[in-house]
Amino acid sequence: MNRRKFLLAAGAAGALTSQPVSAHVVLPKYDLPPEYLPQVVSIPEGSAPYEIHVVPSQFALFWTQPDNTAIRYTVGIGRPGLYEAGEFYVGAKKEWPSWTPTPGMLRREPKKYGPFRNGMPGGLSNPLGARALYLFQPGRGDTFLRVHGTNDPSTIGRAVSNGCARLVNDQIVQFYDMVPLDTRVILYPATF
Repeated sequence: MNRRKFLLAAGAAGALTSQPVSAHVVLPKYDLPPEYLPQVVSIPEGSAPYEIHVVPSQFALFWTQPDNTAIRYTVGIGRPGLYEAGEFYVGAKKEWPSWTPTPGMLRREPKKYGPFRNGMPGGLSNPLGARALYLFQPGRGDTFLRVHGTNDPSTIGRAVSNGCARLVNDQIVQFYDMVPLDTRVILYPATF
């Protein structure tokens, strides 16, 4: 299925009848608005199953299923100037990943990121949260973009990150287990 068709259908997803995911998702411990909880939504016929589609204009991540549905997660995305659209694949997966700020992060905000230039071990205060899916591109390798967790629910539904898509920790733990290595990931262009 082409990107335009998916984007148009994803844009209409809010108008579709959707149902909360309960049997398949560990319900968040965070106090999120009901519309931020994962939901099963309809997608166009012919959509490839088991792909990740991030639609920044909706702060949405869609995990496509084989029955013309997707699980829709509300995510935080990269802020203007740091969001990168493109096609990627999951090149690595890590539980409670360590984190080191990128050179760009250190240049942009040295006071904020400088204390962590040598890295931070995995844990609850780590910016990558409980799980991370590492996005790669052929010929480029690790792009330093991630789909990862966060323990800060105030960042969900906002453009605040350094380019990554983030879910609250409870949701990324559940999502992580469904996503195999080499999964196709499409980050659609931002309209901001």
